[in-house]
Amino acid sequence: MLRKRVLALAAVPLIAATAARADPLDAIAHDYVKLSLEAGEREPEYVDAYYGPPAWAADAKAHARTVPELIAAAHALRVRAEAIPTERLTAATRPRRAFLVGQLKAAETRLAMHEGHKFSFDDEARGLFGLAPNLMPLSAYDPVLARIDRLAPGDGPLWKRVDDYRKRFMIPVDKLDPVMRAAIAECRKRTVAHIPLPADERFTFELVKNKPWGGYNYYKGNDTSLIQVNTDLPVPIDRAVDLGCHEGYPGHHVYNALLERNLARGRGWSEYTLYPLYSPQSFLAEGAANFGIELAFPGDERAAFEKTVLFPLAGFDPADAERYDALGKAMEALSGARFTIARDYLDGRISRDQAVALTQRYSLVSEARARKSLEFTDHYRSYVINYGLGRDMVRADVNSAGPGPEARWREMARIMSTPTVPADLSSSATPARSSH
Repeated sequence: MLRKRVLALAAVPLIAATAARADPLDAIAHDYVKLSLEAGEREPEYVDAYYGPPAWAADAKAHARTVPELIAAAHALRVRAEAIPTERLTAATRPRRAFLVGQLKAAETRLAMHEGHKFSFDDEARGLFGLAPNLMPLSAYDPVLARIDRLAPGDGPLWKRVDDYRKRFMIPVDKLDPVMRAAIAECRKRTVAHIPLPADERFTFELVKNKPWGGYNYYKGNDTSLIQVNTDLPVPIDRAVDLGCHEGYPGHHVYNALLERNLARGRGWSEYTLYPLYSPQSFLAEGAANFGIELAFPGDERAAFEKTVLFPLAGFDPADAERYDALGKAMEALSGARFTIARDYLDGRISRDQAVALTQRYSLVSEARARKSLEFTDHYRSYVINYGLGRDMVRADVNSAGPGPEARWREMARIMSTPTVPADLSSSATPARSSH
């Protein structure tokens, strides 16, 4: 799910070696962090997490510049970074500059949006996340609907048949805690077998209410996360592994812990003490978190785990697991339709009512759930591409590392612990620009 917009002020000690102090990017990084904290005072969800010096956050609160001033400052910082001669950078700091340039471009774009500037869906995505998706027309998903129709026979609209069937596998609230803990534990076991984590990494798990999302990770710094699942929204049995991997292992918790250990602490790079929500960093975080599900549970391993462990814990008949899994896999092929609908809706090519009807048709949900999905799109706009396009690009990059699991896990760890931008992912994964 969407990364949490929270200011976590656990100070991270920045290790500044002599060579690091001579890095011409250090001053730019310092100013970028302070600018972002000030932007967070102008837009509450701008900063997703911060675990740098508390004094910087206090200063930003006391002396936040106006949004036009922040836009000008972000542009000036980006120009400064781009103007540094390449020969002054090392093999390690050239990717650092690319990261900072992308983050600062995103800051310019998001702050301009806050001032009322309207971008097209594609231009907004390029400005915030560094690329725009090549989206398929909705007609491309009609054969998938026909295949699902055969898996869910009966009378009535397809969405209702599917929705009614899936309602049978919503985890009872009184069983949600043990099911989620079992799922997270399995996700963690599979992750630590391949990625060494800090010895003190840990998380707290909570069930909550009155939230607009299904699950969140609050990264607190010092290798610690708070993972929450919202009980107001029904949680289908297959979401347990999704949430366990996405919010925890090898998803957001691991991603942030690795960045903190390797870059914020290990190199003293202050830009990695802060996470702006609308930035290329979110593209990688969401993409890696979503791909991490299939990396941790390749092939039929997820279905087998759900059948033998989660179905019994939830009180469901394991004999139903195979059919449920087949339907879930078929529905996964519909996921890209959501982004096409979002683009056409936000760019004004379809009305809100049309977007709701199309969401019902291609996401196979009730009207109420379709409207809830559109509320997410209204608020977060082009952010939705991070879940699908981000996953697809991370998948292509990781799979290109080699056929064996160790090579793939090593590449996943590299993406999550080095200064990586979307353009760094395998060329085989680089999307074409959307054409409409």
